[in-house]
Amino acid sequence: MNTPTFPKRLGFFSRVLDQVDARTRYRLVAEQIIHAERHGFDSAWIAQHHFNGDEGGLPAPLVFLAGLASRTSSIRLGTGVITLPMENPVRVAEDTAVLDTLLDGRLEIGFGTGGTPQAFLPFGLESSQRTEVYGKHLAVVRDAWAGRELTGGNRLYPAAPHLHDHVWQATFSVGGGLRAGRDGDGLMLSRTQPRPPETPDARLSDLQNPIIDAYLSALPSGRQPRILGSRSLFVADSRKEALYFADIGLRRIVEHFKATGFAVPGETTADLIKAFDVHVGTPDDVVASLQADTALARVTDLVFQVHSVDPPHEYILRSLELTAAHVAPALGWRQDISNENERRVAARV
Repeated sequence: MNTPTFPKRLGFFSRVLDQVDARTRYRLVAEQIIHAERHGFDSAWIAQHHFNGDEGGLPAPLVFLAGLASRTSSIRLGTGVITLPMENPVRVAEDTAVLDTLLDGRLEIGFGTGGTPQAFLPFGLESSQRTEVYGKHLAVVRDAWAGRELTGGNRLYPAAPHLHDHVWQATFSVGGGLRAGRDGDGLMLSRTQPRPPETPDARLSDLQNPIIDAYLSALPSGRQPRILGSRSLFVADSRKEALYFADIGLRRIVEHFKATGFAVPGETTADLIKAFDVHVGTPDDVVASLQADTALARVTDLVFQVHSVDPPHEYILRSLELTAAHVAPALGWRQDISNENERRVAARV
């Protein structure tokens, strides 16, 4: 089993699901990202979801990240993901090029094939077209960034050929891992995924290690692997506190997941934690849980989210603090000293 040996980077991910109205959601998530930067996180990622605010609260991630351009200075900001089949690829190329300029090169761009089947319909697409359209749109984005001539003799302004090195592809499948590797892009692995009917008790690492193997086998020679492992965790000062919020959050979503075919074997809090691949508890509890994840040991980017626990805002902030101080270092993360010095200087100004 091949394992990258590059230093791990630490990231925070949000689907923008705080239990409040949209305006307050955006304010709270912005505060969470700024808090993550203060505590040394290397990156922050925002999901895109159309129409259904219960699944994700942000249809326009690039607009949201533009609002953080002047409020952050060192943390890299990424999309996890832009649902590319639903987008105009030339506009995606333009918007990402402009945003990366505003961020002084701090933009990371995750792409995916899409969400629920019904979400495609308002965009004039069927879900069955997602893979074909995704490939065509990604090719247009790459051509535009590179400054190649588009229809009518037009070329992108500003050109952004360097963004080729900032692309990540999300996938649940070995085929997707091969595609991301062949393209020389980063690989994005999900916090959870449904188990095949024939192996309902498979561990998440059992599903994701073959994807990593495929990715590494297809990566061009000399291209450095970039493997992002997203995981759900909620760290609290006491186990009782952590389990209390985990029970509330997981029971909030269990019926939805059952309706989509996600098998939930059992009804206890422990059953739900296992079914949704959640790591919850004190720092020591969470470290022990994550260290058993053999796929996570192979990633270059550790990206943590509080979904599907979704505790109140102040507990998310505390979870970020405990993750940076105790959990991530135990998994191989080392804080970027140059970025820390920049934060200290900014704090004195």
